[in-house]
Order: sequence, then C-alpha cells, then structure tokens
Amino acid sequence: MYLEHAQDVLGQWLAWRHTSEAALIVVTSTEGGAVRMPGALMAVSAAGERCGYISGGCIDADVAMHALDALRSGRVGRLRYGKGSPFIDMPLPCGGAIEVWVLPDAQAGVLRACHDRLASRQTVTLNLSASGTLWLGHPVEAGGLSFEYTPKLRLRIAGRGADSMALARLAQASGIHTELQLRDDAEIQDARRLGIEQVTTLTVPSTLPASNDDPWTAFLLAFHDVDWETALLAQALQGPAFYLGAVGSKATHARRCEELRAMGFAEGQIRRIHGPVGLLPSMREASTLAVSVLAEIVAAYQRNA
Repeated sequence: MYLEHAQDVLGQWLAWRHTSEAALIVVTSTEGGAVRMPGALMAVSAAGERCGYISGGCIDADVAMHALDALRSGRVGRLRYGKGSPFIDMPLPCGGAIEVWVLPDAQAGVLRACHDRLASRQTVTLNLSASGTLWLGHPVEAGGLSFEYTPKLRLRIAGRGADSMALARLAQASGIHTELQLRDDAEIQDARRLGIEQVTTLTVPSTLPASNDDPWTAFLLAFHDVDWETALLAQALQGPAFYLGAVGSKATHARRCEELRAMGFAEGQIRRIHGPVGLLPSMREASTLAVSVLAEIVAAYQRNA
C-alpha cells in the first residue's frame, strides 16, 4: 500500500490494468504543509486495493472511494480537500489543501513508457491535459499540468566490516536498491543471508569491477585499507554519482585527499567527497553511523532531484 516512488506505483497500476481496471490518482496541487508533493501518485484497483498514498492517512480512503466511483462512471474526477473544499467533514490537520485528479481510464501505453524510462534510470516528464489526457515529454498545453520524475535512489557500498553491513541493511529496509562490494568470503555469505541480492567480490585494487554509477547513485567507501581506498575513490570520482562519501576520521580524510591530489585530481573533484560522513559527527557504532550516513545521502538525493 505504501509504495512511494512513481516507478513502483505505476508498476502496480500496470499489473492491475493487465487483468482488470484500475484508476490512477495524481496530486495536482498543494497548499500549506501537505504530506506529498504535486505529481505524487496513487493507484486503486477495481477490487478496491490501494497502492501509493497522497496524505498522512486522513483522506486516502475517501479518495479510493471516489476512484471506485470514477471506474464505474468512466468520468475523470477532480477533488479538493482541506481549505476551500466541499468536504467540510474532512479537514486537513495541516491546515492546507490538496487537489487530486482521478483518472479512471489513463493511457496504459503512456504510463508504461513512463515506468520504463524510470526503470532504465532516465528522467521523465508526464503531462496532464485539462481533459485528463496524459503524454510524455512535450510542453504543457494551456490549462495543463506537468510533473518531473527522477529515477530511484541507488546505493553502492565498497568496504568491509560492520559499517558496510549496517548501512546496507538499513538502506535495503528503506527500499533502496543496494550493491555491496566486499572482499571477505565470510562477509559475502553474511550479506547474502541478510537478503542483499547484489553482492560483488573485490579481488585486487588494480582490477576493480566496472562501475555502473549514474547521477542518482550514491557511493560510500567503508574501507580502512590504504591499498583499496585510493583506487575506489579514484574510480568513483571519474563517474557521475551524486554523492561520494568515505568513512573515517578527519585525519584519514585529509590523507586520502592528499593521495588523490598526488594522482592528479583537481580540488573541485576532491571536494565532492564527503568526509567524515554523516549528519552527526563521530558516530562510534555501526548502527548509528548508518542512520547518520543514510540521512545525509537522502538529503543530497532530494537536492539532486
């Protein structure tokens, strides 16, 4: 029910639509302290199943009821909740307002293309006309709306020990696609027992696995091994990852930066590396360090998006 990213909601909508009918709900505008941003999606199947959400729980059930009505009538619905709403018995605790459109017969081809672009790690613009028609990538017509979607956050962790494993576990529990790059066979087995599917073996620093970082990938170095640190950071600096971080003290970070300078990296490139990592300084336990680092990565992702 509580899927959030457009790729996931659209994926479920497409699955329902393949066998039956499903309505798509789009948040079109907000006022005040709304929970979701314009463009947030929710899907409702003909059986009343829900996927995604558009509020903190105060109006979602009512929107789902209107979605079922729209599926029966075939008419696009436009709903307003909160300030200025006709639903005076459903005030929003935040004091603001949310407007949503209910699309009972959205174009499956358009939404599949939108989903597939996001799944292939590309941004996409979804446009909504005043009549409820959807299309991708063209300028908005008069009276229409336009929503930008970016690929999901992806995390690549190269390291060893508790720091790597704790961050991977937390990220995976948060629904973030996570790749672990590990050296030790025992740790590789531990990662797989934890359900981390993408685990890559590191062999020697001179032959690193090819990187598939993109502008929505965060990279974290959690090594305390001089031979590996510089090679891994150099590889990440040559890629487009939006976040680069390295676990360690200020002195360790200064040494790493000096080694990268000696390799010919410019100051602007080196400043991309967060070190010491995390919103809270000097976390001494892997579990609390993971929370601190993941919060910093999510904040950087939101700025990038």
